Amino acid sequence: MSDSRPYFDDEYGGRYILVEPGEFLMGDSKGTRSEQPPHHVSILEPFFCGERPVTQAHWQAIMDVNPSAFTEGWAAGLRPVEQVSWDDCQEFISRLNELDQGTERLGFTGEWRLPSESEWEYMARAGTTTRWAFGNRDSELNDYGWHAGNSGASTREVGQKKANPWGFLDLHGQVSEWCQDAFSPDYSLHTPQQTPFKGDSPRRVHRGGSWFTESDSTRCSSRGSALQQQKTDGIGLRIVWQPL
Repeated sequence: MSDSRPYFDDEYGGRYILVEPGEFLMGDSKGTRSEQPPHHVSILEPFFCGERPVTQAHWQAIMDVNPSAFTEGWAAGLRPVEQVSWDDCQEFISRLNELDQGTERLGFTGEWRLPSESEWEYMARAGTTTRWAFGNRDSELNDYGWHAGNSGASTREVGQKKANPWGFLDLHGQVSEWCQDAFSPDYSLHTPQQTPFKGDSPRRVHRGGSWFTESDSTRCSSRGSALQQQKTDGIGLRIVWQPL
């Protein structure tokens, strides 16, 4: 990891890194209309976030099925799970919480959930203010993520690229990641703090771009949305553990 943040490991090969409270500027004045205007967001509660996306092996262990499109090869279990809807992710998290009930981590009990959209961008930026966590130009993107220009038209095993300053991997590309929030075109009205926007939209936010998107869609502030029942080989998830 790039700095010495507290973390814990789970029994499925995952690592979860502490994200401390703070403030940041969310959005991009030069981005798409849905990323504007940039606005200050307060993260008031600490949480632990997955170092990497949920893998096929992790999903299989909890759900007893692997819905992913990219399952070839002996290391396929280390690729991110995809072809999972937002609704599927809620079921995965519900089962994970049932299995994990009462388990202490670093002296605390807690619960699993999806990150809110503001938590996702805060974690992805990791204290930076640039378009990507590594800078404003995509010339270094190959060092940090899998995208249309280098993926070979598929997902790849997690953890092969460089981490952001807080130690998180596979944020720029690989699979876009579901967030808890309902989608709103003007999110500056709904994301002044870290709690997710509930709304009444049937669409849910996903972040980070994927193996088939161009570099612009992998920026920290880039936003995507899909129907919560939709499944695609470009969307997976990263989970958060909230101390109680």
